[in-house]
Amino acid sequence: MNIEDELRERIFSWGPYGLLALSTGIALCTVGELMTRAQLHVLAPSVAVAVLLHVWAGRSGAALPEGGTARQATYYTLRTLLAFGLTWLNPFFTIYAVLGYFDAGHLLRGRWARAGLLATAVTMALGQSGGVWLLFVALFLLHSVLALSFEHLGNKSEKDRRNKAATILALEDANARLEQALAENAALHGQLVVQAREAGVTAERTRLAAEIHDTIAQALTGIVTQLQAAADCADRHAAQAHLDRATSLARTGLGEARRSVRDLSPAALEHDDLPAALRKTVDDWSRSACTQAEFTVTGTVDPLHDEIQATLLRIAQEALTNTAKHARATRVGVTLSYMGDEITLDVRDDGRGFDLCADTSIGYGLTGMRARAERLAGTVDIESEPGFGTAISARVPLVNHA
Repeated sequence: MNIEDELRERIFSWGPYGLLALSTGIALCTVGELMTRAQLHVLAPSVAVAVLLHVWAGRSGAALPEGGTARQATYYTLRTLLAFGLTWLNPFFTIYAVLGYFDAGHLLRGRWARAGLLATAVTMALGQSGGVWLLFVALFLLHSVLALSFEHLGNKSEKDRRNKAATILALEDANARLEQALAENAALHGQLVVQAREAGVTAERTRLAAEIHDTIAQALTGIVTQLQAAADCADRHAAQAHLDRATSLARTGLGEARRSVRDLSPAALEHDDLPAALRKTVDDWSRSACTQAEFTVTGTVDPLHDEIQATLLRIAQEALTNTAKHARATRVGVTLSYMGDEITLDVRDDGRGFDLCADTSIGYGLTGMRARAERLAGTVDIESEPGFGTAISARVPLVNHA
């Protein structure tokens, strides 16, 4: 219960005593003028009955301002009858009768509240008319209009009060739900931050793994090949040439590893575009693997985005490395095709090939090529058959250099 409700309850509980005492005091002062001694003997027990009625109403809860129960209706009816009788004895008891205007809407419901107001208007008109019936009718009409008007305004005010209370409750509920949603959003944001961090770590690990595989692993493969060739070569000068190539590959691999850690473009693209870098890569691989290799460019050459150039170059290097390790090919063809809205890299060899469904030795290389292409919304297709060579085709969207 708030302060306003508590104050209203006190007024409805103790207000009738105060108005009854005030009316009785004024009435006693008019004995001999407005009241006879005989009327005084009737007034005393009537006031006592009114006091007893209010004591009963206070203890039973009938005087409380809310409810509209049968007990409250009984209390209002008896009090109105007592007020009418007291006003008949002395007109100053209209001070006490005016209570009916204030609590009719709280103690009675619907049409009964209007009937209570009209009954109170009769009592008020009786006390103020002085026994003149024409004046009584006029005062009754005046009190009736005023009482019903004030009832309408009071009902509207009460309705507004309840609507405001309902709005406040709705706002409090909305604020509570908003706070809960904000707390959930904060928790979700924290979770997304953690997931983004984990995804970033995973992506960086994947990138480094691919870069290490495409640089260090390829360089080591070439070094091993050159060292084996030097060990098997009887000619000292030829063996030295193989050793020089192995040293060059080691230096190149070391430089590429450092650039990969720094997330830089491959060294081959530092001064050349993709076609020139691929041509040098194919020529170097051909000399290193002692295998005939040809490079071809089709379509109109356009400047490409750095990420596309680096991706296609790494795919070509990985494909050539796989060819040297597994294919035992005698001829290799590398074709770079500019086809309007996409660019295609094809690497074909006449090696021994393999069964795509049964061979499990393809390892990380082919998987890494697919992952690189997918990062650029591209694809990598592999065609191979035992004894008929292998063809690798990488397709990525053609995005010009900004």
